[in-house]
Amino acid sequence: MLVLAKSVLAMMIAFIIAIIFGYFLIPMLKKLKVRQNLSDYLMEQHKEKSGVPTMGGLIFIIPTILTIFVLLMLKKIAFTENLFIVLFVFFGYALVGFLDDFLIIKRHNNKGLTQLQKLFGQLIIALVFFYIFINSGHEPTLTISTLGISINMGWFYGLFVLFMLLASSNAVNLTDGLDGLAGGLSLIAFLTFGLIAWNSKHVYGYEDIAVFCFILVGALLAFLFFNTHPAKVIMGDTGSLCLGATMASIAIITNHELTLVIIAGVFVIETLSSIIQTLSVIFRKKKVFLMTPLHHHFEKLGWKENDIVKTFWVCGLILSMMAIVFGVWI
Repeated sequence: MLVLAKSVLAMMIAFIIAIIFGYFLIPMLKKLKVRQNLSDYLMEQHKEKSGVPTMGGLIFIIPTILTIFVLLMLKKIAFTENLFIVLFVFFGYALVGFLDDFLIIKRHNNKGLTQLQKLFGQLIIALVFFYIFINSGHEPTLTISTLGISINMGWFYGLFVLFMLLASSNAVNLTDGLDGLAGGLSLIAFLTFGLIAWNSKHVYGYEDIAVFCFILVGALLAFLFFNTHPAKVIMGDTGSLCLGATMASIAIITNHELTLVIIAGVFVIETLSSIIQTLSVIFRKKKVFLMTPLHHHFEKLGWKENDIVKTFWVCGLILSMMAIVFGVWI
């Protein structure tokens, strides 16, 4: 019950800080003309979003870091190597996303960091992750307990970490195309990981990782207050990259890498739709979907934005409930 009480209190603190922070940040972003630059290929109904402030991910990033700092100072949570890894990934990817958004705004186009620059930053984060991970007693082993599979990957585990961080961060980034879509799905995912972390007693500092997840849930709930349709702010790469990478880091630390695929199922499907579309156009010269990622396909079919978001949220919730059964019970 102590972990539950800590989590609820931390979630409430993060929510309050994020709500207050959002009310001050959004007018500031408007004043500084930190506006979203949208692609010319987007549909007509999205043109109205061209003036919406971006970098809204700061609404949940800064309150999350502040809340963690306060709880550490009050000695309500312990600063473990595993918590450091999660915070390092969270902050590191937020910084990469922030630089990308900053350059896009400065140049008044959609050209931020180059792919090579992004990859270099993400490689540094993955290397630090792997170094601390190995030196804190973790084995470089991919374990699927349900299937009785355990593979010692040795140094190749570092590449696996990089792949997980890259794939997850880019999946959330691709999904961030409709008001509240990526934010709502991320809230569901971190709520699920919070519950899973409670049960990961084999992980050193598992309670603190669970508390972190619920802090982020509270901050994301506040962000959705400003981001649901019609959005007053967009999270940008600042938010989407760090959310995806942090999911992956928690999945790796708690040995639930396969469970991540289920929890982030909607993100995975969105990414696969883009990959399938690209391969089909290259090799078949035909489109499989009207437009990708998948949420744009449903828009082309005439679905309203709110209906798509709510449907995807429900799918994310169902997959997360399945993941809890798979990752905790089975």
